[in-house]
Order: sequence, then C-alpha cells, then structure tokens
Amino acid sequence: MRFCQSMMTELYRHIGDKCDVPAGDIGVGGREIGYLFGQYKRLTNRYEAGVLTGKALSHGGSRARTEATGYGNTYFTQAMLGTKGTDFDGKRVVVSGSGNVAIYSIEKVTSFGGKVVACSDSSGYVVDEAGIDLALLKEIKEVRRGRIADYAKRRGGDVHFVPADKGSVWDVACDVAMPSATQNELSGKDAAVLIRNGVLAVSEGANMPCTPEAVKRFREAGVLFGPGKAANAGGVATSALEMQQNASRDSWTFEQTEARLATIMRNIHETCADPAEEYGAPGDYVMGANIAGFVHVAEAMRMQGVI
Repeated sequence: MRFCQSMMTELYRHIGDKCDVPAGDIGVGGREIGYLFGQYKRLTNRYEAGVLTGKALSHGGSRARTEATGYGNTYFTQAMLGTKGTDFDGKRVVVSGSGNVAIYSIEKVTSFGGKVVACSDSSGYVVDEAGIDLALLKEIKEVRRGRIADYAKRRGGDVHFVPADKGSVWDVACDVAMPSATQNELSGKDAAVLIRNGVLAVSEGANMPCTPEAVKRFREAGVLFGPGKAANAGGVATSALEMQQNASRDSWTFEQTEARLATIMRNIHETCADPAEEYGAPGDYVMGANIAGFVHVAEAMRMQGVI
C-alpha cells in the first residue's frame, strides 16, 4: 500500500481521465489499483473514476475486465480459425500460464468446445488429457495462491506435473497454442516442436511471449499467428469500455460488456486481415497489424497537420 501511495504522489500530476490513464498488469491487480486510486483522490480532492482502469466494481470498475484479455484472445483466435473453415470445437489446446489471462482463455476455449490439455506456471506445467478442470485451477490459483504442481496432486488420475527444468509446456502436442504467461516464453526451438507436432494456430495472450525467431518460424510454416499487439487487445479494449461507463456514470452487465468485447475483437481481426490481403500476404496477421497501425498513425499525422 505504501509503495502504491508513494508512486501516486509523484505520478498524479501526469495522469487524468482526459490525459494518460494507467491500468494494471503483472503484479498489479484490483488491490493495487484501489490503493493508487485512493491516493489520487486524496491528492486532487476529485472523484475522477476514469483516471485508472481495472478498478473494483464498488468504485467504478467494469464487469468482464478480469476476463477481458483471455476472452479477447480467444475471440481473435476463433476468428483466425474461421478463415480456414474451422473453429475451436474438438481442438486440442495448450495455454501457458495460470494467471488471469490463462485462466480466462481456458474458460472461453472450453465454452467454444475446445479441450485445454496443459497449462503452466514458473515452476513447470501439468498435462491433463481429460481437459483442465477449471474450477480446481481457479481454486488453487485464485483462492489458495498455490503452485501448478498442486493441481496434479489434487486432480489425481493420469494428470502429471513436469518441472520447468525437465521440459516445456510447448512439448505437448496441440492444434492451438496460446502463450499467456510472460515475455519471451516461447523460443524458436519451442516453435519448431509445435510446428512438427502439427499446430494450426498460435495466438499471443501475453505481451511478446514469442521470440522473434519463433514468430519467423510460425510465419514461414504458414501457421496462423496472432501477434499480441492485436490478439491480446481485449484487456485495453475493456479498459476503454470501463472509461466509457465512468464517463456516462453507468454500469453495464457482464453480458453487455462481453458482447462489446467480442465485437471489438472481431473488428480487430478484420483490421489485420484486410491489409494483409490487400498487400499480397493473406493470412499474415503480423504484416496486417503493422500496416494497419502505420496507416492509422500516418493518417492522423496528416489530418492533424503534423506532416
């Protein structure tokens, strides 16, 4: 708490609901956002709910914010699979990590008919051929704050835990891989293993989880690859929805917010797919995302008199 308050004491003059709006990330959740928001109010003597996102519902947060990045990545991946005439139904899926992004990716993949057979944390990974038991995973990670090895112990049966120094979660064969843990977790060597095992799609739930070599290998192999700058935009998109609710002094239902998120992610998919097609690289979401971003910035600069 004291760290958050001290940080905000220096930060508050540089942010605002119409300026820069911080949000949480690894190690910064609703508790820390609450401490930051409380200090901001003390210093400014104003209630500006939109100055931070990821807040608790009791002081201006949005439903579906916790789920947003994982759900959003799953919607993006579903759209990619749709371009090949398929979807998650019946697919074998591996999701790295076991934090918010991973847990809610698993939840949404399962709702789409996919089977998540492996997930991980920094200590190693578990393989559950029957499909990850989401309720048990949530209890261990969100309630007990335990390690992924505890999942294997509690689940029993054929579920097994592999320590981090004995292998990688990417050794597990799958149709869809969703790196959702941390930066540079999926190497070129891991990419080669996934490709050899027949992976159809890889979509980044974390920020830059695939190394440049891994991305190169996926693109060269023709694997559907969703770059994080597009695929994991669900979190920041729902932050914008939270700001919209704050500005209108409104609070949407979970279903309303998720429906908006689904539409946003489908639109992001099209925003990446269309320029890739136009510039002769259909299905290359890295190129499409880069072109779309460049054109957007260039147009803004031109129209606002910067160039």
